Formats: sequence, structure tokens, C-alpha cells
Amino acid sequence: MSAALSLATLSSMPRDAFVAALGDIFEHAPWVAESAWAARPYASEAALHDAMMAAVRAAPLEKQIAFLRGHPELAGREAQAGTMTDHSTHEQHGAGLNALRRDELDELQRLNARYAQRHGFPFIIAVLRHDKAQIFEALRRRTERDTPAEIAEALAQIATITRRRIATRLAETTTPPTDEAERCSTNP
Repeated sequence: MSAALSLATLSSMPRDAFVAALGDIFEHAPWVAESAWAARPYASEAALHDAMMAAVRAAPLEKQIAFLRGHPELAGREAQAGTMTDHSTHEQHGAGLNALRRDELDELQRLNARYAQRHGFPFIIAVLRHDKAQIFEALRRRTERDTPAEIAEALAQIATITRRRIATRLAETTTPPTDEAERCSTNP
């Protein structure tokens, strides 16, 4: 959905319309919007995002892991096949992950595989807040962390990603928020 929405409109929508309007904000997980629907009306964009993140955090660990597994690898199979969501495609392209040199792509694939083998889900990072070198460094560093810490970090990264997506959806224009606007919004 590309048309901007208001909080008042979202707050008055029936469940199916609400899920149709926001179900794509969280990668392959319309259940997040469906769960957050009950928290209407929303006093602010932050309240809407908080309700959606609360749904993710309240899910049993198995559902959280399945949710994390629904995210694409960085420059992975889905990116190569062109089957990522529009959000992920835009975000990975914005970070330059669609223009990696062959050696960089090979290294990223090795790092992705090592991370997934260790933690059981793909590496998740808010790519638009990092350059290529920072992404590679974070992937190397975070691979060595324990899995519970990585689940928490992946959810924090998703909170950053989805906060931006919601702001874009609710904006009067289709221009994404600036990094300054992201820093001013509530933390996950």
C-alpha cells in the first residue's frame, strides 16, 4: 500500500482493513498487525509501533524464532532471485548490497551461513543506518555472541527497521524519515 495513512484512519479501521494497511510492515508477519489492532486507538505513531513490537515480544520464543527466520539474508538467495519484499529490496539497495563485488558477495554469503548455523535465523540489521563496512563488521562480531543476546539484538534491529517503515507509511509524502527523526522517536 503506497498511500499515506493517518492514525485516526488506522484507529477506525476494522481488523481486516487494518491488517491490509499495515500487515507488510513486519516481514512476512501480518499477525503482528492483527495482534496490534486490539490496542487502538493510537495516540501517536510511537504508540502504534509500540503495540506492534509488544505483539512480537509477547509471542512465545518458538514464534519469535519463526518470525526471525522469515527475514531475508543480506544479499542472499531471495535478493539474487528478486523475491524479497519491496521494503527489504529498497533497504538492501539503499545500503549498496545489490552492488557488491564478487569477493564481497562471496564473503557475505560465508558470513551469513556461519551466522545462521550458529543462531538458527538470518542476520538482521537496520541496513540503512550502516555502510557496507559496518554491516560486515557487525555480522562478524554478532556471529560470536550467544543466541539469546542475538535474538534480543535482532528484535531491536527490527524495531528500528519497522519504526522507519511505519513513519514512511504515515507520512504525508513518500519520503522516508531522516535519521534525526528516527533518533527522536521512542526506543524499542
